[in-house]
Amino acid sequence: MFFRQILHDDLGCASYLIASSGEAAVFDPKWRIDDYLDAAASAGATVRHIFETHFHADHVSGRRRLAEATGASQHVPADPARPEAGGLRDGDRFAVGDIAVTVVGTPGHRPEHLAYLGTEGGGSDARTLLISGDSLLVGELARPDLAVEARDGARALWSTVQRLVALGDEVEVWPGHVGGSLCGSGVLCDRTHSTIGEERRSNALLSEPDVEAFVRELSAGVPARPPRVPRVVALNLAGAMDPGPVRELDPSGVAAFVTGGAAVLDTRSPDAFDRGHLAGALNLPAGGQGIGTRAGWAIGDDEAIVIVCDSREAGCEVAELLYAAGVDNVAGISVADPAGWQAAGLSVSRSQAFAPGHLVPLLQAGHVQLIDVRDRDEWRAGHMPGALHLPLYELGDGSRVSVADHRPLAVACAGGRRAALATSVLRRRGRDDVSRVIGGVGDLADRGLALVAGD
Repeated sequence: MFFRQILHDDLGCASYLIASSGEAAVFDPKWRIDDYLDAAASAGATVRHIFETHFHADHVSGRRRLAEATGASQHVPADPARPEAGGLRDGDRFAVGDIAVTVVGTPGHRPEHLAYLGTEGGGSDARTLLISGDSLLVGELARPDLAVEARDGARALWSTVQRLVALGDEVEVWPGHVGGSLCGSGVLCDRTHSTIGEERRSNALLSEPDVEAFVRELSAGVPARPPRVPRVVALNLAGAMDPGPVRELDPSGVAAFVTGGAAVLDTRSPDAFDRGHLAGALNLPAGGQGIGTRAGWAIGDDEAIVIVCDSREAGCEVAELLYAAGVDNVAGISVADPAGWQAAGLSVSRSQAFAPGHLVPLLQAGHVQLIDVRDRDEWRAGHMPGALHLPLYELGDGSRVSVADHRPLAVACAGGRRAALATSVLRRRGRDDVSRVIGGVGDLADRGLALVAGD
């Protein structure tokens, strides 16, 4: 068996290719399909089948793109809301060369959710893989709230867990999401695979005999909801089409969109952004994780987006990351050109940042209000007393948030990228007295700021 795990680092998604005897199958393909074509070529195989575990809510599938490129058959779960549309059901079987693929019904994360058992060989030499999608994850279980009420989803997932545990300890577990994803019921670890036995021994929920206790635990603290869930699911139900090449804009083209109300997403480094950016622009530095998700939170669903970047190649990369997260309203990309923007009649702004050594005395004296945009688990591990906790996903596009404090604001996260975005969101909404913190909360603590744990 040829087997390869393929990750989408920005969204924490995992997909898979298996091959045998010249045939290959792909499971849960990400939007960019080149990795599957390369893997199939390495295996000396042709992609014959494309399988989905469910209709994803956090990322756009490359199923249709891959089928058009390879001629492969597309296999999706039967949709309980549209039974007339057909689709895969529990117990269906396929052959991929010498590999037997069995469909396993695993509702909970979504009602239509499926997993796939891939087996090659027999007896003690048999290898069995569980491509578990968003049912059983490494160290976690799937979140149950994206398609139905959380308690209903959790109750369905309890039955799914009993079935998966019964498959046997030696079965390998290859999940649909890894660290960085929002599809787990908690914070996912960085491990990318496991076994049923390892999960049974390390995750108490897998042996919880009381369904109601299981439901309470699983539905108690689901993470932030991915942005644009209805849009992403609709694209995946239909099979998302390629939007075509992204348009490149000169300064006059940027001016036309900006004066028409477009959002500007500046993907340069925070330092470059501070030195000169379009007034009202959002700073989402390229190169980190969660570009598509964070842009979806910060920009309205109906706003056209102009991407400002260091190079055309960098802009096209960001545009593809946005589309993969369902942010499909990109009007164009533009290489940063402050002089050209000014010549086109656009306002260029500058912003400032607090160095930790300069900021700590101001915070201790009460002259500056700190806003902490880290997630809840990070906040609980250690935060400044008196800081305002405003997780990035709750800030969103800033339209529903008001910071009443009239002191200057300093925005911090763990490393600086989230703070750069949050600062620009607040400035776009009219708070000119807000600055990002260089580095993060840990750097403030290193310079004498006392932190406390807990809520």
